[in-house]
This record gives sequence, structure tokens and C-alpha cells, in this order.
Amino acid sequence: MEFNCEKNLWSFMDEERKRIKLPRGDQQQSSSQTNNIHSASSARPSVAASEPSIPTRPMSPGTPWTLSPVRTSPSQPLLYHCIASLHRHEGNIFSITLSKDFIFTGSESSRIHAWKQPDCTEIGYIKAASGQVRAILSSGKMLFTTHGDCKVRIWDASTAENFRPKKITTLPQRNRFLFLSRKSSQQHNDHISCLAYNKEDKLLYTGSWDKTVKAWKINERCCVDSFVAHEGQVNGIVINQEDGCVFTCSSDGSVKIWRRVFGESSHILTMTLKFQLSPVNALALSSSPNTTLLYSGSSDGLINFWEKEKMSGRYNHGGFLQGHHFAVLCLVALGELVFSGSEDATIRVWRREEGNCFHSCIAVIEGHHGPVRCLAVSLETENVVGVKGLLVYSASLDQTFKVWRVKIFPTEKVNMDESAKDPQREIVECETSPVLSPSWVEKKLLGNYFQ
Repeated sequence: MEFNCEKNLWSFMDEERKRIKLPRGDQQQSSSQTNNIHSASSARPSVAASEPSIPTRPMSPGTPWTLSPVRTSPSQPLLYHCIASLHRHEGNIFSITLSKDFIFTGSESSRIHAWKQPDCTEIGYIKAASGQVRAILSSGKMLFTTHGDCKVRIWDASTAENFRPKKITTLPQRNRFLFLSRKSSQQHNDHISCLAYNKEDKLLYTGSWDKTVKAWKINERCCVDSFVAHEGQVNGIVINQEDGCVFTCSSDGSVKIWRRVFGESSHILTMTLKFQLSPVNALALSSSPNTTLLYSGSSDGLINFWEKEKMSGRYNHGGFLQGHHFAVLCLVALGELVFSGSEDATIRVWRREEGNCFHSCIAVIEGHHGPVRCLAVSLETENVVGVKGLLVYSASLDQTFKVWRVKIFPTEKVNMDESAKDPQREIVECETSPVLSPSWVEKKLLGNYFQ
């Protein structure tokens, strides 16, 4: 039962609350981050908004989805509500990816479920030979999935009336002549945790818990480069499609930048960004004609970011975003917006001001009762006055998959002096603690954090 060892579980949660220190005055941060403490606090939903959602209408027969009322933050920069929520019985969902028409989810099972955008109706699933789909990526008509057998499978997931994806190939391919060889020399030795795809060069990158990164030539269906990238598990990988730079992060606390040697398949390390001792769990890249920013989420609850210099191409540390109580597990960047999912069971929405690196937290989305493991975001609508309609997809280790409709209003100048004079907002932020399910706390006590 979930409530066994109740005394130990709740004493553990009390100890976790005591460790929370907001604001973190003993750490250096840029002037933009100093102001951000107040703006993030002001965007915190009210206590009433954090209560469990009550469906606005009864669920229709045969559907597991539920709806929740619209929620707003006190400063009104954003409206959001949960339009769908599904509890999965096949284990935790590890990965989400979006194609033009579909949403794909990978979980502990060997089934990759597909949902129709934007109404979230399930249209079918892909049955693979192995489960533990920890990373999933869609690019054009291709769908890349990683599995517990340390292999990558590529599927043709093109739009069709009848959803019947076909497997293109498996990487690495099985050698027909080596019958006694159980494992290819090109194969990873541990779980593949992340994927990235270079569209121009048609190179697929895989990062693994075996500390290596491999590059696969899709047309030739073979591994063209393999290198030890970190001293710890590789947790995230992203690619700048403009210049081909590859960014990796690891549990060793570092973020590294790699570049492919011109005319060759090998990669060289160009820069190491090590700004924290905590494990780095996720990366996101925001690229625009004016600036390029790299974000990293770590286990200390911070989101560090670096800005690319236009002349030298060097990435300089710009500061960090502070607000999550526990580890940041996933990041998504979309234009000037950054979405972060955390072990504290919340999703935070950050907005960067135009022309500078000042970020403010404009909303905290609550509804999950376990760590938010993965996120995906798509732009639904945008009108002439700058109001954006977004769909946010989130999966948690409470075995739920939720879809949120988010409406973001244009940027308004916030009087930071007035926010600083309001002590009540600061008190609410400091006293608020995440509500985690006892089953998750028990799992954390046993040491099975995010596996």
C-alpha cells in the first residue's frame, strides 16, 4: 500500500521543506535575476488555484479524459486550464514528441502511443520488441525511439487515414554473418537517454548513460562517430540547426559544446560550461535572428542560461532562473518563452524580455502529484495584438499525461518597486511547498529517483 511507513514518509517531506531556502541570498546572480525573485513570486497562483481540479462536466462514457476550470495568476499575464488528463496503467511516461499531426509518448512499456492533435484522441500505438522508451523524437515523416535493449528504432510515421507506421530500420543493424555476436560494437552499453537530429546533414545523435555520444548517418544506417562525452551519465543533447553545434549535459554537472570537424565525421570539444556542481538533467536552445540562448536545468532547482556572442560565437553565462523547489527535469524553449518541469510537481513558464536577457516567471502550472518528467509545447494560435495560444503537454511520474491550453498576453511593464513593497507575496512564495504523492516520496526514499 502507498501509505505504509507513513511516519517516515511525512518526516521525510518535513525535512525536504526545511531544506528549501527562498530567496537564495548566499548565491551570486545577475541584476536581472535579483529582480526576478519578485516577478516570479507575483506570478504564483493563489492558494485556491492550487487545490485539486474539479471537472466542469461529467466524463463521457468510454473516455479517460477529464477537464478542469480555467486558472489565472494574480498579475493576469497568462491564462491556463487543463483540457485533458489521462492516467496510464502501463507505467511512467518517459518521453513526449510532437509531429505535424500527432503526439507520441514513450513509456516503460513497449507500446508507443499516438494521439491526434489538438483534440488528443488516441489513434493507435506502435508495438516495439523492447520497452523502456526513454527518448523519442519526431522529424518530418520519421519517428526515432530508443529502447531498453540499447537500440534505436526508426519508423515511418507519415500522415495517413489509417495509422499504420512501418519500421524503417533498427540502429545498429544486426550483422547477419556474426551469428554468435549478441551485441554490436556500435551499440550503446546502457540506456539511451536523449536524442537530437541534424536535419541538414541527416545525422542522428544519441546520448547514453554509458557516458558516450554516438552520431549515426541515417542514409547509410551506421554509426559514423562515437566518443566519451562526460564523466557521468549523458542526460540531454540539443543541436543548433544553424551552425551544427552539439550541446550535451551530464550528471557530472557540466554542459559541453561539440563541433564536427569540417569534411569529417569526428567531433571535437570546443567549450565546457561548468557553472554548478549539481547534475544537469535537461537542455533547451532558443535561437532567433537577434540572439541565441542555451538553457540548462539542474538538480539544485536552478535554470542556468548562456548567451551566444555574435562575433566570436562564444557562450557567456547570463545568470540563472530561480523558482523551483526541487530538481529541474525537463526544459522546452519556444521563442521568448521557456517551460520547465520539475520534481516539485510544477511547470513554470518564463518569459524573456525583448532586447535583453531579463527573464520573469509569468505562471506556475499545478496539477500533477509527482515529478514532471517530460514536456512538449506547440503554438496553437497567435493574433495581431500578440496574444498567443499554446498547447502544453506534460507527463509525470504520478503516471498521468496532461494537456494544458495556455493563453499568454503581450508583455506589460511591471513596476518592480511596487512588487518589492508587497511583503505578503514574498511570504506566500516562501511558505508554499510542493504537494507530492506519498507513493513518490516512498520511491525517493528507496533511491529510485527518476528511473
